Amino acid sequence: MTATHEVTNQPPPLVDYDAFAADAALVEAYQRHGSAARRESLHDLGRAAGSAEARQWAREADTHHPVLRTHDRYGHRIDEVDFHPSWHRLMETAVSHGLHAGPWGLGEPHAHATRAAGFLVWSQVEAAHMCPISMTYAAVPALRVSPAISSVWEPRLTGPYEPGLRPPGAKAGVLAGMAMTEKQGGSDVRANSTRAEPAGDGWYELTGHKWFCSAPMNDVFLVLAQAPEGLSCFVVPRILDDGSRNVFRIQRLKDKLGNRANASAEIELDGTHGQLLGEEGRGVPTIIEMVAATRLDCILGSAAQMRRAVAEAAWHTAHRTAFGTKLDDAPLMQAVLADLAVESEAATALAIRLASCVDHAGDPHEQALRRIGLPLGKFWVCKRTPHVVAESLECLGGNGYVEESDMPRLYREAPLNSIWEGAGNVQALDLLRVLTREPEAINAWRAEVDVAADAAPSAGAQLRTAVADVESLLRAVAAEPDAAARQARTLAGRMAVLLQASLLVRFAPPAVADAFCATRLDASHGVFGMVPPAVDTRTILDRATPPR
Repeated sequence: MTATHEVTNQPPPLVDYDAFAADAALVEAYQRHGSAARRESLHDLGRAAGSAEARQWAREADTHHPVLRTHDRYGHRIDEVDFHPSWHRLMETAVSHGLHAGPWGLGEPHAHATRAAGFLVWSQVEAAHMCPISMTYAAVPALRVSPAISSVWEPRLTGPYEPGLRPPGAKAGVLAGMAMTEKQGGSDVRANSTRAEPAGDGWYELTGHKWFCSAPMNDVFLVLAQAPEGLSCFVVPRILDDGSRNVFRIQRLKDKLGNRANASAEIELDGTHGQLLGEEGRGVPTIIEMVAATRLDCILGSAAQMRRAVAEAAWHTAHRTAFGTKLDDAPLMQAVLADLAVESEAATALAIRLASCVDHAGDPHEQALRRIGLPLGKFWVCKRTPHVVAESLECLGGNGYVEESDMPRLYREAPLNSIWEGAGNVQALDLLRVLTREPEAINAWRAEVDVAADAAPSAGAQLRTAVADVESLLRAVAAEPDAAARQARTLAGRMAVLLQASLLVRFAPPAVADAFCATRLDASHGVFGMVPPAVDTRTILDRATPPR
């Protein structure tokens, strides 16, 4: 066959590198909060994440979606989900590096910061399989509400990867999931209608539906249901100790925008056995630690997506020539790439800082910072991710719009962490609860930003002005509680950005910190809903809404 053209000016694939070592922001954050003894394991994971083999696993897992099998060949109800072998390779790598519940069983200092760094590295390969990994990690602090239950499940959750439904006592390792959301309630879990009837010895029979069940193939679930004393939390195993299958009917798998390698399901419970976790009527306080842990992983996962997108954009433009120059030498492209890199670095710094709070459970400041930092980070970092991924995709031009580049998969995944575990408004309202009920949390935020403002030679004045503006807004919200909800998003955005700025000013190179402070302290970068209180939103909305 005669050659019609020569292939030139195409960047090589970004493979066969250490994704941890190549991320200066993550390496420096880990130096501040991690353990030198565990650093080599992160390099091992980084090399795995940067391998062509892992990238192929990700494509195969995303292409070959999970398949639901409700019955076996004989007509028995089995409710199992089959996955492509590449899914299991991704899962095995994540579990073998302790990204599931591993830190809880180590009892080591910095274990959670180390796990967070690994989570951020490995999530860059494929994000969907990190859902069951995150759920397993997050289940442990909730289970500890009942030490007797935790003593049974925690050793199993920290074990190796053993897929397949078998009696939990016969497996060295199990995975956890969560089922809270119902059709009629969404985030308003107190509207749940699933019922729980006492069956004796701390066990209940649950009947109802769940509109979203995360990771339905896992071994055990934390489920909310209405007990006689109110909304309560239950531990629901897929397989009971006697080997029989608990009633856990998977009605269908969700056909989602992204996160396609992971199975999300609608399930029906019908006399399903569940063990009460905590006290009756205390379902939300019981499960809240699980929610807090998964919100941390939302921030980590979003930071990972930013990093992968920016790395791909920087790599492409470093190897591509247009109009007689390398793309990353062109002033306009350089400005875009630098702006993207600053956003990614700020997200990484905040994510690892919040993860380090988990390692300091006895420190009141760290726990107060975690309490306020999670809704701030979840609101802001997760909302910024789609913007970063979209702009990074555009840096690749048409090449970024084809599936082979992996950028479309990143783009489809980018909105999810902002929705999962409470969308933006839920986080903003959670911030208002913190401000009105937990003064120690707002004081922790102030302490973090104040130390940066005092230490910064160049950006200090900008920081102090921005802090003063936020303090003025806080006073206005406190004076008019009825109007507070209108300003919750503005507060969340500005407080999150100031927390990021405080970290960059103290720890990042001046070029990074100065760029961030010069462009972002007013939190005007692309988040909707930050309208001034005087805007007549009702009139505008009525004009835009189709007739009822």
